[in-house]
Amino acid sequence: QKCIDLDENQVELEEKTRLINQVLELQHTLEDLSARVDAVKEENLKLKSENQVLGQYIENLMSASSVFQTTETKSKRK
Repeated sequence: QKCIDLDENQVELEEKTRLINQVLELQHTLEDLSARVDAVKEENLKLKSENQVLGQYIENLMSASSVFQTTETKSKRK
């Protein structure tokens, strides 16, 4: 009977150890994913800001160029 109890305890201990290792691995994976999400958010903010600057630059170029002026503005110049 004691031998069976020891075997059951050993199996239970191995299962607990396996589960603990699995939990730790999942925690590390979650930490990695969380760090990646933060990095992507930061990059996204940077790109949004760059897009705004480029959009403003394009608007300024278009407003300064006669090619993009309305026909009413062009006809007034003539």
